[in-house]
Amino acid sequence: MPVRDRIRQVKHLQNKYYICVLENPTDVVNIASAMRNISAFGVEKMYVIGDSKIVKDFEASRSNKHLKNISVGANKWVFVKQFDTTAECVAHLRKDRYTIAVTSSHVKGKENVNLYEETFTQKRLAVWFGNEAKGISDEAATAADMCIKIPMGGIVESLNLGTSTGIILSYIGYQRLQFIYDHHKARFKPKGSRRQKMRSWEEFLIPDR
Repeated sequence: MPVRDRIRQVKHLQNKYYICVLENPTDVVNIASAMRNISAFGVEKMYVIGDSKIVKDFEASRSNKHLKNISVGANKWVFVKQFDTTAECVAHLRKDRYTIAVTSSHVKGKENVNLYEETFTQKRLAVWFGNEAKGISDEAATAADMCIKIPMGGIVESLNLGTSTGIILSYIGYQRLQFIYDHHKARFKPKGSRRQKMRSWEEFLIPDR
């Protein structure tokens, strides 16, 4: 199927005002894995904090051959914006009225919410992932509105960036699309495409109907 046709098929399933933030990532494989998840689960944008030549901006990300190979081409479709510091990113998100949800097994002094028990249907949501080794910074934790934790029953209480972005972005993205569908908040252009696109939306959300 031509790429343009595929884009037309899934464009209305993209999650508007839904951003993934990576704070000081260092491993290109993890960045590529997160990028692949972002593309797969319809996250609108990826913000990256830190001085990384790999994802310095959208064009640098799209033209990076190594990133293309390990992200299986997802780098071509993920919008990237880079910030030098955590403070800059927080200020940008606050200016645009985003709710900031950091991800960690526990952050003291924050509302810690279970991924599978919380509602994430805020109009504008930024889900924030920390460094592979150090996790989220104290600055990010202080700025956050909530802390998301993935319930785990094993001995190890941490996941790599690729795995955690996959689990969290998938669940929240599906929940947000379900909310939009249930509350008739979808807007389709051109107007005549509504019936066709609603049918595909139903097939995505309720495949056995």
